[in-house]
Amino acid sequence: MWNRPGKGAAMNPKMKSALSIGFIVVSIAAVIAIAFSNQELGDAWAAISRLNIGWVAGIALCWWVYAFFESFSTWLYLRGQGYRIGVLRMLAITLLGFFYSNITPSAAGGQPMQVNAMRKAGIPVAFGTMAVTIRLIANQMVISIMSLVLLVLNLTFVRNQLNGFMWVVLIGWLINSAVVPLVLMAGFMRKGMQRLAGWVISLGVRLHLVKNRESAEDKLMTTLDTYQNAMREMMRSPGRILLQLGGSLISLLGLTGSIIFVYHAFGMSGTPWYRLLTLSCLLFISASYTPLPGASGAQEGGFLVYFQGIFTDGVIGLALLTWRFFTYYLFLLTGVIMVVWEKLLTRKTKRTA
Repeated sequence: MWNRPGKGAAMNPKMKSALSIGFIVVSIAAVIAIAFSNQELGDAWAAISRLNIGWVAGIALCWWVYAFFESFSTWLYLRGQGYRIGVLRMLAITLLGFFYSNITPSAAGGQPMQVNAMRKAGIPVAFGTMAVTIRLIANQMVISIMSLVLLVLNLTFVRNQLNGFMWVVLIGWLINSAVVPLVLMAGFMRKGMQRLAGWVISLGVRLHLVKNRESAEDKLMTTLDTYQNAMREMMRSPGRILLQLGGSLISLLGLTGSIIFVYHAFGMSGTPWYRLLTLSCLLFISASYTPLPGASGAQEGGFLVYFQGIFTDGVIGLALLTWRFFTYYLFLLTGVIMVVWEKLLTRKTKRTA
């Protein structure tokens, strides 16, 4: 017999959020410590002052390319379904999703918050869910193919550089590439998904989380039917699929390609851009499955391992700090602004309703 959750259970989400934020703070402190405690560096502030502003601007541009094309691709899908939403509103929703992805373990909170924000903007939950799912499929497909191609083309270099960590790359690639067939199965295996949905509702009833079983089943099945119909419609439109894959390619090149600009911002030379991009993509797939907020710890540790010997003169710690700022911390900063903006917009909508 299942017990009704008490007050202690209600505190779990707050406790999880507090632990996630605490872990992020610790990771930031660790990165700063690594950056400024290197004995080889001598004068960290002097190294920062010598950063090439043009290349730093390029890092910022990479951040913008990733954020913009992620939101623009979602906007394209929704417009194709007949839903009117502004490009800037979609950008704000995307940044909001990035924020919650980066503060929740395994990025579990990002997509639900995006769907909820789209619902407030007039997008039905089923189509909001479909929009973020399409982005997930496209991104996973592109990063899996891109990382595999780069690995094959630079296999000898990667083996020498990673020095025994190839197994981490293999596991990461298998996990990332497995997401695509699993999501497609959810879209096309109707009976299996209905049985799973029924089991989830039954569990919710036992846990006293679902009060009206019939109502919950009707809503869930309606959403599931809409999602599966939208998935089938999408598969019949090769042009839309190519647009989504193209958007993912550009956005992910912005995210993973930022390391090239970091490298040159510190005046480094000797390693070709395509090898830097290869290591960046492999680091992404290796650390992204880590069940920690923003893959904190795995990203930082992986950077030090993957780029050892490439960032010379003791600047690898500062390079890590710069890279992590534009690929993680900046999303936290903009995300906080979007959270406040979304709350103000919600209050304004309620007042005018």
